[in-house]
Amino acid sequence: MGKEENAVFIGRRPTMNYVMATMMVLNKGEECTVKARGRAISHAVDVCEILKNRFLKGVVYKDIKLATEQLSGENGQQNNVSSIEIVLAPPK
Repeated sequence: MGKEENAVFIGRRPTMNYVMATMMVLNKGEECTVKARGRAISHAVDVCEILKNRFLKGVVYKDIKLATEQLSGENGQQNNVSSIEIVLAPPK
């Protein structure tokens, strides 16, 4: 349960909203998981790179998981959607 509250789900909001949310988790000294699906994957990578290069210099990538999920479309047909989970470790 504690893992899920340290996850940031990337959507359509401005990039800096997600950077700040991720930074708040990392400032507590806990790992943060940035999750995204589909077209939001590039947005998630941007969030992690901005955080790592501009705000918290000691942040490291602990793990990156790639997957394909099957979602039901409006017509009841199955669609494959790519997903990513990026685990960030706080600075030492």
